[in-house]
Amino acid sequence: MAARHVVIRTIERTDSANIAGLGEAGTATVHEAIGRRGYLGPELQPIQQGIKVAGSAVTVMSHPGDNIMIHAAVEVCEPGDILVVTNTAPSTHGMFGDLLASSLMARGVVGLVMDAGVRDTMDLRAMGFAVWTRHVSCEGTVKNTPGSVNVPISIDGIIINPGDVICADDDGVVAVPRGEAAWALDQSNARLANEEGSRARLQAGELGLDMYGLRQKLVELGVEWVD
Repeated sequence: MAARHVVIRTIERTDSANIAGLGEAGTATVHEAIGRRGYLGPELQPIQQGIKVAGSAVTVMSHPGDNIMIHAAVEVCEPGDILVVTNTAPSTHGMFGDLLASSLMARGVVGLVMDAGVRDTMDLRAMGFAVWTRHVSCEGTVKNTPGSVNVPISIDGIIINPGDVICADDDGVVAVPRGEAAWALDQSNARLANEEGSRARLQAGELGLDMYGLRQKLVELGVEWVD
């Protein structure tokens, strides 16, 4: 039996206030706050610097070297979404460029996470369209092979469902399950508040070695201070 390929038009998205809060908190904070989960790996790199975004995931499963399903996904995107694309097998092709970015920007999409390659990076940066990608490649694609839109996908072992929150900035990309978004924001805000207190103590001259109880731990590990 042939595999079933679908484009799911309607998904449940995460509350916009939770998305905004998680995006502002940043990936490092969110990742730590939710138990060091959701990081999509160090190989997904931003093509720009200084941009921090978050949005509901619209997911794409493509065939390597074929971007027809990205075109199909544009139609179901809504303002504030982030398009998340992976493939049935590894791909280094430049599956996305400035023309697709123009189409996504017209739909209000705030960014792209590409588990393959992108091209036209100078144009993408000039347009202000945020991209995190595994490869930069001028190698083009075809438009011949079916895939699916808004189905569960996996990147670096992390399952991403349509509507999950994607946070992305200079430090990488983190996925937060939609059902955990409100809790994740509470945990992130608590972590940020705790860091403010720690920052004040460190700026006042207190040593992290003492503040975090690390001096005694080093003693227990056999470290000696020698004058």
